[in-house]
Amino acid sequence: MRYTLLGRTGLEVSRIAFGTGQFGTDRGVFDERDAVRAVHRARELGVNLFDTAQVYGAGYAERVLGAALRDELRRDRDGLVIAAKGGLTANPGRPRDSRPTWLRQDAEGALRALGVDHLDLYQVHWPDPATPAEAVAEVLQELVDEGKVRYVGVADYGAEELAALDAVRPVDTAQSPYHLFRRGIEEELLPYAREHGIGTLVHSPLAGGLLTGRLTADTVFAPGDWRAHSPAFHGEALRRNLALVDRLADLAGAGGLTVGQLAIAWVLAQPGVHVAVVGVHSLHTIDRCLAAAEARLSAEDLAAVDRIAADAVPVGGATPETVA
Repeated sequence: MRYTLLGRTGLEVSRIAFGTGQFGTDRGVFDERDAVRAVHRARELGVNLFDTAQVYGAGYAERVLGAALRDELRRDRDGLVIAAKGGLTANPGRPRDSRPTWLRQDAEGALRALGVDHLDLYQVHWPDPATPAEAVAEVLQELVDEGKVRYVGVADYGAEELAALDAVRPVDTAQSPYHLFRRGIEEELLPYAREHGIGTLVHSPLAGGLLTGRLTADTVFAPGDWRAHSPAFHGEALRRNLALVDRLADLAGAGGLTVGQLAIAWVLAQPGVHVAVVGVHSLHTIDRCLAAAEARLSAEDLAAVDRIAADAVPVGGATPETVA
């Protein structure tokens, strides 16, 4: 496993973070025993950064992660980097809620669920246009001052929202969706983060499964799956992107990689990207996903990937409103 310093935090983290969204009972594929085994396998392979959130199963993912890491957290707390997120609710009328009371409730709930006395990183999960940046900044600073949080960040913020909060209280990290078929952060957010020394984590590097090579034009998604309602996963848009995935798979195979490994390695090769957050959906995929951190892509490889991806239909992702 390769490691890097996460921006100005100074935290030394694995270049791949273990994402726990798949542990959430409303979206997951693991039972608790398999989830614990997955966390242990990730640790064996060198992962020290784990990303979770209150909204993943209403705290279920946090509790499972805490249970899986309990012995190690007691023995060597500083050897692990725990990143949590707050600010989403199950309320369809207001799925984004960054009011101070709610952010504090999520942070303190994470501490209890994980069984720790501090979070290494606490991220505001999505921008809440109804809550001023000043109010968000105030509660984040209070949590830091109280020793409950070491560093603060944002997740799924646009460049404008990031800059607004950063101007009030410097933001240590930013987490955004980023993959070969979704490159919007290259325009403003990624340059801003590089300029200001903000640690950058990216999630969804496999484009909702498109870049795994396992989807076909006949794939059927469950009604509650956001992809069931996304134009990018149906009809001509899907067929067009699947043809590109086949070309990427040929390129990856020539270098001894799977198309998923190529996609993750490409993300990690982009200037300013520190960490890829990867959600592991089955035990047998862990080794393959984490091996992508070791892949080295040449300038020629990167150029070839860009040429293929240039013809892609853009692929978005879920939002709090689409999963509420």
